[in-house]
Amino acid sequence: MDPQGLTDTARARISNYINKENNKHMSRLVVVGYDDPYKAEEVRLKLRKLHSEYLLDLEDVVVAVKDEKGKVKLHQSVNLTADGAVSYGFLGSLTGLIFLNAAGATGSGALTDVGVNETFMKELSATLSPGSSTLFVLLRSATPYRDRVLEELKGTGGKILKTSLSHEDEAKMQAALSAAR
Repeated sequence: MDPQGLTDTARARISNYINKENNKHMSRLVVVGYDDPYKAEEVRLKLRKLHSEYLLDLEDVVVAVKDEKGKVKLHQSVNLTADGAVSYGFLGSLTGLIFLNAAGATGSGALTDVGVNETFMKELSATLSPGSSTLFVLLRSATPYRDRVLEELKGTGGKILKTSLSHEDEAKMQAALSAAR
């Protein structure tokens, strides 16, 4: 195990996943671990706010919590890629889904196939300490508002466990997370 508490197997799986994500599209994955079971959710709410203000282009944000018994629970929100389609098409589609259950099942299944892989998140989170949480962030693209985003994340704590960001961006993000508020 390394200082971040990851086994060699977990580290290899993370690297493989990031390589697949990078080759699929230009998304950037950031995985941050917290010693507190509630902190990842608190940070996710900040990221969602930044996304709603168009300061971040989030593709997916998921929180994993490892309880004191060692069980991992994923807290997934509505996939951000589908937010626009869901919010604008919801009312028109609702009537159609009521009458076309088969179409509804097909549509909902497709939504689960985008974003961060569930198996990957559970495997990584299982390697962490009980009573901790992990934040998985998939950014669709870089933001021109990096300084504002880093300011919002300043002092939230956490340790970057893995990322596909450049070393320079990773260092800036870790500095912001670790900075005093």
